[in-house]
Amino acid sequence: MAWWLCSTALALAPIQRNTTNTSCRYLPTDKEWPNRADWDTLNVTVGGRLLRGEPLAQSCYRPHEDPAKCSEVQQAWGLDGLYYDDPVNVMSPFWLNNSCNPFLSSLNNTCTLDNVASYAINVTDAASVIAGIKFVQQKNIRLSIKNTGHDYLGRSSGKGSLALWTHNLRDMAIIKNYTSSKYSGSAVKIGAGMQSHEVEEIAAKHGLRVTGGLCPSVGLAGGFSQNGGYGQLASLYGLAADNVLEYEVVTTDLRHLIATPSTNADLYWALSGGGSGNYAVVLSQIIKAHPDGQVTGTTFSLVNTNSTAFWSAIQTWYQLSPRFNLIPGFTASWLFSNEYFRLTAATLPGGTVADMDAILQGFYQVIKELNMTFVGKKTIVKPSFVELYDTLVPPSQADASFPANNTIGSRLVPTAVVRDNLTDLLNVYRDILQDETLPGGVTVVGGTSNNVSHVNVGVSPGSNAVLPAWRGALLSSSAAISFPDNTTVQGLQLIQAKVNTWQDWVKALTPGSGSYINEATYDNPDWKSDYYGSNYERLLQVKKKYDGDFTLWQHTSVGADLYWQEDAEGRLCRV
Repeated sequence: MAWWLCSTALALAPIQRNTTNTSCRYLPTDKEWPNRADWDTLNVTVGGRLLRGEPLAQSCYRPHEDPAKCSEVQQAWGLDGLYYDDPVNVMSPFWLNNSCNPFLSSLNNTCTLDNVASYAINVTDAASVIAGIKFVQQKNIRLSIKNTGHDYLGRSSGKGSLALWTHNLRDMAIIKNYTSSKYSGSAVKIGAGMQSHEVEEIAAKHGLRVTGGLCPSVGLAGGFSQNGGYGQLASLYGLAADNVLEYEVVTTDLRHLIATPSTNADLYWALSGGGSGNYAVVLSQIIKAHPDGQVTGTTFSLVNTNSTAFWSAIQTWYQLSPRFNLIPGFTASWLFSNEYFRLTAATLPGGTVADMDAILQGFYQVIKELNMTFVGKKTIVKPSFVELYDTLVPPSQADASFPANNTIGSRLVPTAVVRDNLTDLLNVYRDILQDETLPGGVTVVGGTSNNVSHVNVGVSPGSNAVLPAWRGALLSSSAAISFPDNTTVQGLQLIQAKVNTWQDWVKALTPGSGSYINEATYDNPDWKSDYYGSNYERLLQVKKKYDGDFTLWQHTSVGADLYWQEDAEGRLCRV
């Protein structure tokens, strides 16, 4: 079958209209939209790797109804794995806009792409990226970049866009002796499509470990590291952005570049924590690789059978957190609801069971005094980090903690807030979990304590564009709603608004701090200060230098309010 033939509604000729306003990007409904010959030419240019976007759930809608296939999609709809190997669809019903939800076919008569890309190039090299950039600039259409689609801010999609799908850039090489003016030691070169867990597994086979994510399926070289990127090893080695040694990129003026602290240093600086997919298209990274070795870890749960005791236990955990943060390499990740508190993982590289027990003994004593009982409590030692983490948090369980049907907001909480204002912070968490105005779904509050201060992780101030608030944060705090598969568009909008409200409640207690952009909201009015802080103006200068015509555009990306804005139709138009 020819590449452009598909069985979706997109195969039908769109109703075209006259659009002469070149200050807006064209959509498939415009007469200026590239014709079939244009797309054929692009397909030849990229070696037959042009793909037409298709809604994942088209088998649930007429005229392409297929009950068996529809059932398969329904079973996988809330699982993020469905989206990684698709060139255009993203793991966010909010950004898919429910335009083809497999559970709403009885309510909706149509199945369309709506917010996601119309076409995608399966990127395999710099030449295919250059061809894609040339095409969108010549044809005046929108460009998007999609790796895994693991994104809650809509940055991996765009209505009527041509997507650069980087997920199949999957090369990986161990570099035993990487040498530069800033670092000498082991390193790993990874293609942009490599996901956290597979990089960790390969590195471990060579006696190494890397700074991966809590979610094993994030793309390391994509939005994870370019937006900072924290994980269970952050207290020992820093954020993912602190570990990047160099980037291989294509810029929108069609240059194929290497960016390091000494070559194209301003671009390297911006890419290292200053926002993803906004300055250049990343093809690969070289990241630090650290000697692997013994790691001790603990996990447990507490069930809320007595509200007073339950909240006393949570209070104690937070009271102890500043002490935890002073322990070299110690990192803890947890989440809780009205029903349970779960320590997902506490890890201590190089430690023993006795060391871990000593660290947590104060908490254990309080739990005993409260007459509470641990569920599933275990402390184990493994010879490598990836083996330990997989035992404590199996990859399937970790991915389930970041479901597709999820909306999340976050805030970096400084030590002083926990030390001096813990009562108010816990009252906010309580209000979030007991919010009766929630339009359906399950709410959890999460936290990760990792000390990524400059002194602790050996990173010089100003060496990268990581949000400065990270360096003084005790923990990253989040609140998330997981919602039913059949949630309507109106329900999704209410949930988005609710998370923004909760985010603001925590913000009121943490003035001058910020949020981890990968766990944040696209419509936060304070996005410049909350997501970029004092780095914003310098980042804007880098943006103007390397992408002066703003070919790259995403919600809340640096410069997003200067050049383009989305109209009610989802079209990008000049401000």
